[in-house]
Amino acid sequence: MKNYRELVNEVTRLLDEFQEDKQCIDNFTQDAAKDLKNHSSADQKFIIDTLNGCIIRKKLLDVVVNIFYIHHGKILFRVDRNLYNVVCYLAMFNLDDLGLEHFSRIIKSLDISKIHKFLSFFFNVNNLTTHIQEEWSHIYDAAVVDNNWITPLLRWCSEIEVLLDQLARKMGRGNLPKKSPRKNTEPREFDLTRPKARPLPAPEVIPQQDKSKPVPVTTHRSPKEPEILDEMRQRNRQKALKVLNEANSQQFSCANPQKSEKTQNVISQILQNNDAELKFDQLYTSGSPATQKTNSLPVRLNTTAILREGALYNRQLEEELQRFERLSQGASEPSAYLQWQKEMKEKDLQEELAELERRRLEGRISHEEAVLARERVLERNHHKAQQTKEETEHLMRKYAEKRLKEEKEMRELVQQVADGHKNSKAAKAKLQEIKQRIVKEVSEQSRELLSQALEEAQAELSRKMELIRQIRAFETVSLMRQNFVDDTETAGHHLLCEMSLAELRERLALLRESEQCELEDRRQRIFQEKQLKEQLLLEQLDNIALRRSLAEQAASRSQEEKRMRRELQEAVSRDERVLALQKTLEQKQQERQKRKTEKNIMKNNEQVLPLTVKTSLKKQQVLEEQHWQELERNLEKQIHGALEHSSKKNGAGQNHRRVF
Repeated sequence: MKNYRELVNEVTRLLDEFQEDKQCIDNFTQDAAKDLKNHSSADQKFIIDTLNGCIIRKKLLDVVVNIFYIHHGKILFRVDRNLYNVVCYLAMFNLDDLGLEHFSRIIKSLDISKIHKFLSFFFNVNNLTTHIQEEWSHIYDAAVVDNNWITPLLRWCSEIEVLLDQLARKMGRGNLPKKSPRKNTEPREFDLTRPKARPLPAPEVIPQQDKSKPVPVTTHRSPKEPEILDEMRQRNRQKALKVLNEANSQQFSCANPQKSEKTQNVISQILQNNDAELKFDQLYTSGSPATQKTNSLPVRLNTTAILREGALYNRQLEEELQRFERLSQGASEPSAYLQWQKEMKEKDLQEELAELERRRLEGRISHEEAVLARERVLERNHHKAQQTKEETEHLMRKYAEKRLKEEKEMRELVQQVADGHKNSKAAKAKLQEIKQRIVKEVSEQSRELLSQALEEAQAELSRKMELIRQIRAFETVSLMRQNFVDDTETAGHHLLCEMSLAELRERLALLRESEQCELEDRRQRIFQEKQLKEQLLLEQLDNIALRRSLAEQAASRSQEEKRMRRELQEAVSRDERVLALQKTLEQKQQERQKRKTEKNIMKNNEQVLPLTVKTSLKKQQVLEEQHWQELERNLEKQIHGALEHSSKKNGAGQNHRRVF
């Protein structure tokens, strides 16, 4: 009789191992056929055909098994899914070929409760014509589904009902064998072999030490080779000095190294000329300092300062444009603009040359820094090597001291052993006493250990009996079946907002995606605003730099105009007419001062005159002072008028540049 249970379990195992996305069906079946050589040819054919059919018809079988798990998934295991696939395939496609008898044998060889539940669901007319037929119609045409599968399965329903009744009766009777009454375990004592008394150990033979050879005298004597090498070195040095003295005293007459007096004079003259060309004591100057120093240090501006200064320059630019519109309506002369453009080009060229010189100097500075860094690394490595060398010498010194100490200890130990051999008899008697005492202690310890081992064995036996009692108590407790949770089902509270765990996870995932998209949009918007702000700040900085450069140029032009104005004033002051007027004014002032002193003298002399004469003299004096003051004011007006006329005449050519 064939063992159908093993065949179905083999097909189920192969279906568990098959991975559709990684393995090919043909290769997998070939490998499986190689592993089934221990089965007969009929069994191999049944296993391979069933395996191919379950893999090829997987969609149809999955529909039935999924619906079955939806209805009864709470009391089923997921590991039995392929078992239900195999039974469903045999019922759908091989029932006509196998016949009801062989099909019944296969079904009865499996787990009766699981197969009874599945066949009751599968051969239910209501389930076949509603849920299963509807899902199969989504895969194949409705006519094909009705003709090929639904109609044959409905035809077999009556016969399968008989098989289900047999399975139900078998389940009612129970298919498990009766358990025999368990016998209680009777404890017995351990049949331990009593240990024999240990014999006393034989005394160890004390080895006789051979007489050692004395230490050779050459061990503590310094070698003669260094002395011989020093003597040879001294002899060679004396020979070399002797040969050198002979070579210096006996020179060839054809090669006289002494130079003539004329040659010595020429050499001294050349050396003096070379020394005169040297400039070690010459003083170097960096030139006079600049009269106008500009602060070239960069000033870091924040956003508020940049915008404030940009707004100020824009307002000044608008005012300047309005003023130009009011003042210059016609065409202006291009000569001043061309001159200004030429000056600006020269200034840009000078700045570019200064930038090139700065970069060249920075390159030289970086080269010097690299050289200094390399020298520092070399010095550091040299210092490390020196330190390592010193540490090595210190360790070698410690090792030599350790070796000397060990040799000294070894000599002392040898001396002690030699002294111990002299008292060997006393040592033997003492050793015998020690061994006897050790034997007594060992016998006592062995008795104690034996009693302790017996107590431990009793404790271990009681522990095992307690463990057996607990295991039997656990076996009497009924097993609790675990209910599996389906994530696709709802809780069943009949609420409008009720959803399954899988739907909740999907909605949460969608919510996270939407929040992530909003976050990315907000980041992109902030980034664009930041870029626009940075662009505005860069434009404002360029505008500020331009206006500052223009302001510096205007300041330099104003300084130049002031200098020219001072030169013009000096030229006007050197004019002949102005000099003549100033000379006349000085003469008049001197004359007035002279008359004033004379009047004071006359006043002091005429104090005795009557009051009427004094009043008349005072009136005359007041009139004369007023007359002289009037003359001085007229002269000052003439001088100022001449100065203004000459400055206007000479500064008329600067009007266009001043406006620019």
